Amino acid sequence: MTQYAMVIDLRKCVGCGACGLACKTENNTALRENGQTHNWADFIHETSGTFPNTTYRTLPVLCNHCSDAPCVEACPVEPKAMFKTPEGITMHNDERCIGCRACQQACPYSMEEVRTDGSKGEYSVISYNEEGEATHPFYSDKTALIKGCTTSAAEQAQLAGATPPHETRYSYPEYESVRRDNIVEKCILCAHRLEVNKQPFCVVSCPAGARVVGDVDNPESEVYKLLRKHKAFVLKEDEGTSPNVYYIREYGAR
Repeated sequence: MTQYAMVIDLRKCVGCGACGLACKTENNTALRENGQTHNWADFIHETSGTFPNTTYRTLPVLCNHCSDAPCVEACPVEPKAMFKTPEGITMHNDERCIGCRACQQACPYSMEEVRTDGSKGEYSVISYNEEGEATHPFYSDKTALIKGCTTSAAEQAQLAGATPPHETRYSYPEYESVRRDNIVEKCILCAHRLEVNKQPFCVVSCPAGARVVGDVDNPESEVYKLLRKHKAFVLKEDEGTSPNVYYIREYGAR
């Protein structure tokens, strides 16, 4: 049985954000509204050391698809809305989700973000679609950007016949291509692509080839080979969740 894992090569990653944009495009995640983040692929930007001996890195973050996932344990419904697939993906079922956010609170990888303007938010390892709001509230706005010149966001969505207008349509039994409100959502490793032998869209969109997804137990897979060639680390190893997103190398490191 395939056991999926992701390897991110930090020596190749330049922090361009292509993976994040690709994820939003593929999975139709909402724009940031009212301090809420809806990015299944996010980033931590770190500077360490003392000037002039400083180092900087961009650390891509996403659901770690933990083998011992606290979010799965915390989910109170039966059958669980958050569960593990036989292939090791931490999967979310939209229909069974009751929006209690217990999974979000249990996840040790939900990190507070302090933005440059002083406001605070969360890195969206698990995001919540606000109750009572459309999952893409921008596209209910009937105000034209330039009166008498441009269309409104609502008109654009109506003309396109989809919300958002650029919707990527796919079919998968556990989740919708556009999720409803009052539930959580997160990276599902583009399972709808994996089942048709396509890589997650963040992987194929990385211009540097910094991301690889494959079978961690298959000696023929690139993931298996990379983890044996390079010393890898995971986030918050002391939490004991056994993450399946691995990081290898740093700038200037072999």
